[in-house]
Amino acid sequence: MMNLIAWIFRIVAFAILAIFASKNSQPVTLQYSLDQSIDLPFSVALLIFFALGAIISLIFVRCDH
Repeated sequence: MMNLIAWIFRIVAFAILAIFASKNSQPVTLQYSLDQSIDLPFSVALLIFFALGAIISLIFVRCDH
């Protein structure tokens, strides 16, 4: 039963995130050096920085032990 609830939650979360990504597709410019920049959709930029934050958090949690 708990497995079914977990899958329903995952599907709902995925649907909400997919709708959010489709509504936020306007380009943003990320300037990562003095003269260099890249244009990405807003949702992709958010996903990249969320993933980087999760990876950095996992590294710090693993190194703390």
